[in-house]
Amino acid sequence: MRTENAARTRAEHPAGPGAEHAAATGAENAAGAGDGSAPVRFDTKIAVLLRDDLASWQRLNVTAFLVSGLGTASPEVIGEPYEDADGTVHLPMFRQPVLVFEGSKETVTAAHGRALSRSLPTSLFTADLFGTGNDRDNRAAVRAVGTAELDLVGIAVYGPRNAVDKVLKGARMHP
Repeated sequence: MRTENAARTRAEHPAGPGAEHAAATGAENAAGAGDGSAPVRFDTKIAVLLRDDLASWQRLNVTAFLVSGLGTASPEVIGEPYEDADGTVHLPMFRQPVLVFEGSKETVTAAHGRALSRSLPTSLFTADLFGTGNDRDNRAAVRAVGTAELDLVGIAVYGPRNAVDKVLKGARMHP
């Protein structure tokens, strides 16, 4: 049943720029909100945009790093802790889907500029970070390069759905 609902939700609300299904202030539909009868829709979006020339391990690593910053900058994206039937408590996660996109180096750079111009919360990952091994060195590597010269391999962005859709112009859903 759960798989059928997820498949139906994806079919009814395909993910992508302009998709109705998206991201995060938690504004639920009035009809069926909280009772499980209707999909929960968000008026915000969490999106990751990766460069299309990354190796698989890099895509996974970059995605994990990028989304890690969003919950600290925008705590409303984090839901409540999980608890299983035995009462074991597990860490909270995002309250909404994280949509992953890909694009060329130019697409990622342009999206970063659009996100900054809209003052949207954004995290970034540069090619230089593949050669560092800790947070201090990561921050130093980013600090050493001006915004226009950053060799971006990925960004994560959070904000109003329509604004994030505009930031992602030219990107495609990650396969």
